[in-house]
Amino acid sequence: MRKKTFPLGGIHLDKHKLTSSYPIVDAGLPDMVYIPIKQHIGAPSKILVQKGDKVKVGTLLADADGVVSADIHSSVSGEVVKIDDIIDADAYPETMIVIKVEGDEFEPDIDLSPDIIRDIPYSPAEIVDKIRRAGIVGMGGAGYPTPIKTTIPEGKKVDTLIVNGIECEAYLTADDRLMVEKAEEIIIGAKIINKALGIQNAIIAIDENKPEAIRILSDLSKKYVGVNVEVCQSKYPQGAEKQLIAAITGREVSPAKLPVDVGCIVQNVGTVFAVYEAVQKNKPLYERIVTISGDDAAENLGNYRVRIGTPASFIIAKSTSHPKHIGKIIFGGGMMGVSAVNMDAPLTKLTSGILLLNDKDAVKPPETACIRCAQCVDACPMGLRPFAIASAIKNNDFAELKRLHTLTCIECGSCAFVCPARIPLLDYCKLGKLEVKKQS
Repeated sequence: MRKKTFPLGGIHLDKHKLTSSYPIVDAGLPDMVYIPIKQHIGAPSKILVQKGDKVKVGTLLADADGVVSADIHSSVSGEVVKIDDIIDADAYPETMIVIKVEGDEFEPDIDLSPDIIRDIPYSPAEIVDKIRRAGIVGMGGAGYPTPIKTTIPEGKKVDTLIVNGIECEAYLTADDRLMVEKAEEIIIGAKIINKALGIQNAIIAIDENKPEAIRILSDLSKKYVGVNVEVCQSKYPQGAEKQLIAAITGREVSPAKLPVDVGCIVQNVGTVFAVYEAVQKNKPLYERIVTISGDDAAENLGNYRVRIGTPASFIIAKSTSHPKHIGKIIFGGGMMGVSAVNMDAPLTKLTSGILLLNDKDAVKPPETACIRCAQCVDACPMGLRPFAIASAIKNNDFAELKRLHTLTCIECGSCAFVCPARIPLLDYCKLGKLEVKKQS
């Protein structure tokens, strides 16, 4: 049977899945954690603690400020030593709650046992409330508060939950390992979201390059009504919401619409696992799986369970004994990740990976003139003309940027990847989106 994929654009990457066979290990505790009060789309959370307060793992530090916001919890036990701390006002402008680690004491209602809880006795409203109080957001990178996505807007109808296990980014394997090691919990998490939405159809979409996860989840899903596995062709950016919906259902989400407009909800597997832990284990989102990978600048590759707020430098120190060989550090994946400007920046709910690249790989080849080959057009999954967007930026033609539908760019970087002239087309597209927003 032909594996599913999206119809427009896309590229085929060397995935560099160097850590797919590495089991998840605990990263340990740093001396201090720096917990940002905004780890999500929307308003920053309202701080509830003061300097000198003692907290435990799971203590509520900051409350969601409005509907589009999320609760923030302590990832460690210890003393709040600073609030409103800014690590670097220029490089990382973020309000922090700084906690000095003292032991590892948990809030008493968190179930830390390994037992899998299969029964779901809660009503849809109770499920959504538990998700809200756990501070769960989309962990695939968007950071959209999950309680909103588990509540169907008035006038809308949803019939399909898609659990996103594609992980098409180069190097990242955190989701892969989570599916291998926590498969049944993910399936139960999907059933929980199904119940919240009032539907009976969950599809776990997995890239064909994850055979072990496919086998385990396919076997387990046979025991659960309403949860099935679909294998997708390896193509980037298959994990993007609109592309994944097109691949799985054949439905097209137009630029001005959302997945719910075509009857779908998409949740990352990490988010679904967090939902399971929140609803069945009373566990707030205070840790996540992070892939540490790269080339020969990284020695101790792996998939680590990391507490939120852990400084990147703490993890990097575990990963290499030769920091001078590191030419670039990227938070996230090889395509959509961002270069680190501060090694002490904390890991958040949205940090899926840290890539350590050596000096050779960190050097960009020189840009040459555009040859109008249109490879960027062929690669764009949104049907845009990246070369024209770059030209409009260079000419300060903001009307042209709007006409080119620049805001629909999903910033996947496919255009820059295929460009033979090495033009930083992704940078131009990002800048174009900013300019259009400013002009609106």
